[in-house]
Amino acid sequence: MAGNTYQLDAHCQAILDEYRENLPRFEEVKDKVQEQLKQVFEEAGIIVAAVEGRVKTEKSLVGKLELKGAKYASLADITDIIGLRVITFYIDDVGKVASIVDRLFKVDWENSVDKRKAHEIDSFGYMSLHYICSTEGFPYRFEVQMRTVLQHAWANMNHDTGYKSGVEVPREYLRNLNRLAGMLELADEQFSQIRNDLADYRRKVQALVANGNLDEAPLDGETYRSYLQLYPFDNLNRRIASVNQAEIQDVNLMPFLGVFKAMGCKTLGDLDKLIKQYSDGAYQIACYQIGLTDLDIISSSLGPQDLCIAAVVKSGGGKLELKHLFDALNGESPSNESMAEFLLEQVKDLPFMNQ
Repeated sequence: MAGNTYQLDAHCQAILDEYRENLPRFEEVKDKVQEQLKQVFEEAGIIVAAVEGRVKTEKSLVGKLELKGAKYASLADITDIIGLRVITFYIDDVGKVASIVDRLFKVDWENSVDKRKAHEIDSFGYMSLHYICSTEGFPYRFEVQMRTVLQHAWANMNHDTGYKSGVEVPREYLRNLNRLAGMLELADEQFSQIRNDLADYRRKVQALVANGNLDEAPLDGETYRSYLQLYPFDNLNRRIASVNQAEIQDVNLMPFLGVFKAMGCKTLGDLDKLIKQYSDGAYQIACYQIGLTDLDIISSSLGPQDLCIAAVVKSGGGKLELKHLFDALNGESPSNESMAEFLLEQVKDLPFMNQ
């Protein structure tokens, strides 16, 4: 639209005309910066909830010019024509994102704001970082906001309820809103604390496994995952594969965690002992299963599966225990009972059963 279609003075109209002329370039830079941030976050291993971007609409710009157009000498003085928002899952990541933004762009520190330093009771949803940035070859500045998912949700809720619009809010509602803000702020802090505690636990577990202190490592998802990095079933699988000179196809062995726990393993040491105790039996079972076949590819799950079978039958387990094992590993099926019955009959005369 040409001409002074709004009630703006000549100065503000010139700013609006400059905005219209450069609008395609604003969209281009917004998209470029948005993709640049996403790429660097991915390379740095920082997982964020969203990277949003927008170019200020003409209606919004006109509203700003009508209120305080005389404040701006030119369009370049308006720092939020392009606005980006990075929403993180954790408080700790806000600082990491800010560090990346600082490295990628030139930050105008004088006009940037760290609202995390606010301590008012109703400030939770506004405790974000606002960096005013510029990039080489582009004469206009842009704003990058950084805050957590919970802060973002709170700010949006406040906007929807008119809490910050100047409308008087009844005291009981205001009190409840402030209580909720405190709860969300505590939740934000606790999510970060839990993540840090889990990271410490993983490091402790990895150290225990690396140092061979398996009896001190409780058997759980983290410890078992670290234990698998030692390839504890590889010797057994290679021994089985040598029967037919077969290749070994790697598969996910995490489903065995629940089985080993159900068999009474409470630590990685217990699991390590189980492997050593029943590997010969597992090998004998595998020889019976594939010895007379031309199978030239086996799954890496064959060793731990036959290990469990050997442990069950050697410890006196019957058809029902074997069926439960197959149900856990392969999903419940009527065929699991008949397979358990058949296998129980076949393995009873294998050498390991009489040792």
